[in-house]
Amino acid sequence: MSSILRFIPLGFQWETRDPFLFCVHHEDQYPKGNGKLGPAASLAGRHLGQDFIVKDGWRMYHGQTIPGFPGHPHRGFETITVVQKGLVDHADSTGAAGRYGNGDVQWMTAGKGVQHSEMFPLLNENAKNPAELFQIWLNLPRKSKMVEPHFKMFWNEDIPRFSMADENGKKTSIELMVGKFDGKSAQDSPPDSWAAVADNHVAVINLILEPNATFTVPAAVKGIHRTLYFYSGDKLLIEGEAFPEYHGAAVDPDVDITLQNGASESKVLILQGRPINEPVVQHGPFVMNSKLEIYEAFEEYQRTQFGGWPWPKYDMVHDAKAGRFALHADGILDVKT
Repeated sequence: MSSILRFIPLGFQWETRDPFLFCVHHEDQYPKGNGKLGPAASLAGRHLGQDFIVKDGWRMYHGQTIPGFPGHPHRGFETITVVQKGLVDHADSTGAAGRYGNGDVQWMTAGKGVQHSEMFPLLNENAKNPAELFQIWLNLPRKSKMVEPHFKMFWNEDIPRFSMADENGKKTSIELMVGKFDGKSAQDSPPDSWAAVADNHVAVINLILEPNATFTVPAAVKGIHRTLYFYSGDKLLIEGEAFPEYHGAAVDPDVDITLQNGASESKVLILQGRPINEPVVQHGPFVMNSKLEIYEAFEEYQRTQFGGWPWPKYDMVHDAKAGRFALHADGILDVKT
């Protein structure tokens, strides 16, 4: 019997399995910046505020002058934002802020409710500003849905990255954002996360296979969900079968899974974890266990704005000269060079 349960065609929003809610893969070839952190290009012909169709290789999303996602609410889950290229400016209703990217990961527990913005500042005025990132939504169990909001930075310099070679010396690079792999461990997840319990085996791993490399993903344990997403490359085999490009493969978690790459570099994202196995009711940015809890979330947001917005504008960006930094709600400032 095949260890591949099914293939999953991918679009803008990827189908995931419990405990994940979905994954979005953003890839935009932004032009030069205009000196105001926006694109030095005409915005004519775009549906500003809802610009999700690729035009000239990029999108503005909900941004009007700077691409990104101005202030919006979340409740009941976590976002894990993995930025491969480009930068993200963060601001939220707790007073926290940051600029991160080019290999950094931000993990935000929305818990009982938070507003945040995610804008993509185009700092380079002399060349293009390519951006690529994943935003992964990880559910929270019922007992943790109303915890206090929290965010944590996993800086690029602290993320385990290593490579493994096959018998022909062809290498596969491994980026371990969440969880454990080959005896190595990522940083601790936020305290209220489903990933904070080791027995839940939550992991987020990126694989980069050299041309003609063979790599075996070692077996995990029964009872978890494991999905591999082939998001970049031309030809890849999984367990001897053709792995269609820009598809996911849900696989048995407790057997080794062998990947055989073709003549160009391939990239595969792995999401795995023990299912929470609770009812999921989602309406936009709120993920709870019942319709009543969704109604309560909307009512509370309309009444309190989840603490309001302490920033001068909803599409908040930071000074062009600022580097990577994280300002936490308790006032602690972490600055990276």
